[in-house]
Amino acid sequence: MSNKIFKLPDVVANQIAAGEVVERPVAVVKELIENALDAGAKSVEIQFERGGKALIRILDDGEGMSREDALMALQRHATSKIRNVEDILRISSFGFRGEALPSIASVSKFSLRTRTAESSGGTEIRVNVDQKPIVADCGMPTGTEICVANLFHNVPARRKFLKTDRTESAHIIQVCRLLAVAHPEVAFSLVEDGHEIFRTPACPDRMQRVREIFGKRRTEDLMPVDYERDGFRLNGLVGRPGTGRSTRSEMVTYVNLRPVDSRLLNYALIESYHRFLPRGRYPVAFLFVAVPPEEVDVNVHPTKREVRFRNEPLVRSTVMIGLTELLTAQSRKALQRAETVEPLAPPAEAEGAEPAAPPRPAVFPKTPVARSPFPTIPEKPYANPSVVPSTGVFPGKGQDKPIWRFCGIFRNQFGLFEGPDGLILLNARAARERILFERIEASLAGEKIPRQPLLIPPMMELSPLDAGILEDQIGFLDGMGFGIEPFGRHLFRIRSVPVWLQSDSPEAFVEDIVNRIRERGIRTESTGTARSLVARLAAIREARGFNPASQGEWEATARHLLACENPLLDGRGKPSFIELRHAEISRRLMLEGTAEELEGLDRGH
Repeated sequence: MSNKIFKLPDVVANQIAAGEVVERPVAVVKELIENALDAGAKSVEIQFERGGKALIRILDDGEGMSREDALMALQRHATSKIRNVEDILRISSFGFRGEALPSIASVSKFSLRTRTAESSGGTEIRVNVDQKPIVADCGMPTGTEICVANLFHNVPARRKFLKTDRTESAHIIQVCRLLAVAHPEVAFSLVEDGHEIFRTPACPDRMQRVREIFGKRRTEDLMPVDYERDGFRLNGLVGRPGTGRSTRSEMVTYVNLRPVDSRLLNYALIESYHRFLPRGRYPVAFLFVAVPPEEVDVNVHPTKREVRFRNEPLVRSTVMIGLTELLTAQSRKALQRAETVEPLAPPAEAEGAEPAAPPRPAVFPKTPVARSPFPTIPEKPYANPSVVPSTGVFPGKGQDKPIWRFCGIFRNQFGLFEGPDGLILLNARAARERILFERIEASLAGEKIPRQPLLIPPMMELSPLDAGILEDQIGFLDGMGFGIEPFGRHLFRIRSVPVWLQSDSPEAFVEDIVNRIRERGIRTESTGTARSLVARLAAIREARGFNPASQGEWEATARHLLACENPLLDGRGKPSFIELRHAEISRRLMLEGTAEELEGLDRGH
């Protein structure tokens, strides 16, 4: 009887393990950088080619390894981080499983050069998949250098699932940036295909590190946070009140300096900002949570991107209390500054002096661009009579007075109107959103989209992943009315915008579109759907904070709304107005009368 069960060879077991630990080139970079940090490195150099598929090279100045330790490190489950099962409950290092190096060596042409401070020379080890390692002496400074060439060359099934070089490069650059932000005391340099992406020395704090890696513009919206409670510490950089993004892409969370994807922390972040951001906007944050090692389990995912907390309610409340206190204090400071600003008093006149001439009006420089306003919407009967009340709201031709009568304002954002059938409550923001949505969508559907050239084209610096997306979608954005051109690595210049964009920050709107494309919220291959989504995104952005200031503006808003194809709903499908009919009012107030009398009341008799 033949045996059916047998032990896999080590090379096969390593390649299977590599499928969990090394799913793409960025995983190799992350594991090797974390090993360098565990070794106490004060300087880390990263070099890669063709998205990491051709070459990945990591050089650090850590403590290095002896020849015996270097050979042992290439064996599965060989590690210096833990000794027994109890150590797993109090892990304080980044690596601990002992799987990374043998897994990487099993799917690439691998070489390791290392030297300790006590050794007179270094050790070089070369591994080519299942061949016996080649060991030799070498000269090098204290530290470790690892080269990974031709990744997945012996596993073509895995290699064909990799994305384009640009996409893989973007992921590598992003993880290097995140690790560099977590360790400002360590110098980092990153080189792609011979071109330097960034080089930053050791920095005094994370604000300086973010400024050097992500640019000055990113730090303008950030403020430091530092809060401690019951052994849990919260620090890092978070967005100021009112600073938000359309997606969660800039919400970065760390646990014990390890970048993680945590639903708990993301929920706590979003909830902390619910009073300080409009609905549908997400905070910006580099949020670091420090917890005792025994209070967190990092061994729940092969790539260690997910963690589990022992006391989740305490972690959630610590984050929310610390952030809420900071945001509330910042909001109060901003309010106090606004209240203490007083107009300058005219200078006192000396006794006997002639009266001073009246002050000349201040002259302000003109803005770089005077964007054209929206063309006025023609005042016409309902575009789609089937979706509005049969009596109509505003007059047709030959009528002078509107059928709706403006009565007042409720809670500063709702207009009260009296109509022939009852009381109407109009949501100004929703009405404006519907008007803009249909107007922008109609503009995008035209053969030629009117554009407004910008006298001073604004510059955008994007993350590597977003920059790659924007380069691929420049044609799509051109079809939306945006004239954008590359202006260097990850830099872009906006030369023109569609006339319907009234925002003073066109770069922020373009970034929102790129974020939605990355999140697959906009599928550019479907032109009609993509056009509607862009129109909806623009309408929501432009209508935010809209508030008519006079009766005439309220009446004009209502008139323009009811000229739309679908005046009942805003761009997101929510009601733009509600109507409380006379019969309903009578029924709720329990007014006496027969059905005929109530019907007569509905007719206004």
